[in-house]
Order: sequence, then structure tokens, then C-alpha cells
Amino acid sequence: MSEPATRDHYSYSHYRDPEVARGFDKRRFGGPIGELVAESQARVLADFVGAIQGRSVLDVGTGTGRAALLLAARGASVTGVDASPEMLTIARQRAADTQTSIAFRQGDAHQLEFADRSFDIVVSLRVIMHSPRWRECIAEMCRVAKDRVVFDYPSAMSAALVQSLARRAFSAVGGHTEPYRVFSAREIEAALAASHFRIRATHRQFVLPIAFHKAMGSRRATSAIEGGLERLGLLRVLGSPVTVVAERWSN
Repeated sequence: MSEPATRDHYSYSHYRDPEVARGFDKRRFGGPIGELVAESQARVLADFVGAIQGRSVLDVGTGTGRAALLLAARGASVTGVDASPEMLTIARQRAADTQTSIAFRQGDAHQLEFADRSFDIVVSLRVIMHSPRWRECIAEMCRVAKDRVVFDYPSAMSAALVQSLARRAFSAVGGHTEPYRVFSAREIEAALAASHFRIRATHRQFVLPIAFHKAMGSRRATSAIEGGLERLGLLRVLGSPVTVVAERWSN
């Protein structure tokens, strides 16, 4: 795909909108369920990156810098990359407000402008689902990571498949939406294996769609419902999004 065609993809145009950038965190992490999602994401990220005091971390698709700020607060030397200057403006302001030192740079996840194995760890949240060439993104993350990558994706074995198909159909007839894609575990494993990485651990968040839980708006109800589904063994099979930590297994 040529560069102009790539830049016309919704994953670029949508996040270039200043209004989208300003309202991003409120839409995704606002309200009781949004807060629950943010807390879960922060906890899983901390578990998967491990001890990062003094280590170098690249946050690919950093957006408003939420993950970058969490990593920097734990002592990492963080660089955040995003294609949207509008999102980076918000990220830089958040870092300035908290007096946090993070190097934010405009860049493309499909072609990271860093040398091989430049960072101890590379993380990327809610990115490959929107990427026009997702395998290239994974290959680039693995290329610039010394030994570990952490990223997430919506599972094809989950309710996200229905929403993904609906959004793609709506987009095909001119509707304004984000027609993300879902992934099978086999696809993800194969893409990592091509870069000599293999999955060490995974975490699945919800069985039911996040939109369903947001419509209920109750942390207590969400915890009770999802806890019951997990006890039935459904989370292990149908949970989404899936966060993975993968490590290099070959030079």
C-alpha cells in the first residue's frame, strides 16, 4: 500500500481530528466501567512489563500518553510514538502537568524510525486492531525490542467479532465509524513467530462486550457477571480484548 493510501485510512484521519483527541480519554475511560477498564489495563501492563526501573520502553501508538505515563511513573525511560500530532499535543500536556519526562515523537507504527533492538521493551495498546497492515506493525515492534513486546487485540472468538462485522458493513455503505478487525490466536502466534518471538502469557478482560457493561454502568454488576462467567470457564475461551506478552526466543 502506498503512503498516501495509508494516510487516507481511518486510523489516521480519525485521530487527526482535534475534537477526537480532546475527548479520547473521556470516551474510552470515562464512567465507572471506563475506570474499571483503565485500572485493569494498568494492572495487566505492570504485570507484563515486569521490573522496568531504569529500562527503556517504547509505547507505539501512545495516543494521549496514558500507558507512557504509567510506565514512566514506575521508573522507565519512555519514548511514545503516535501518527497523530493532535493526540501527541494532549500527551505532552499531560506529561507537563505531572512533571513527567517522556520523549514523545510523531511516527508510524508500520515503519518505526529506530534501530534494531533499540528498546528493552515495546508496548502497544489498542493499535493493531486499527492498523491497515497489522503484520508490519508487529514485525516492527519485535524488530526494535531487545527481548519483550506487550500488545493487545480483540479476539475473533468473542463478541467483538459481531461488532467488528457490523462496523465494517456500516463503513462499507459510507457510515462514519472505526471498522476495526479481530484476530485469531493462531494469526497472532504466526506473526510473532516470523520475528522469532513467542507468547509467554496472555490476559483476557471480559466475556461480554465492553459496550454492554458501559450501558449497565455498574462496576458491581460487571464484576458479578464477569466473575460468574469466568467461573464457568468462558473467560478463558471467549474473553476479549486479549493482552499478550511475548519474548524473543532466537537471535
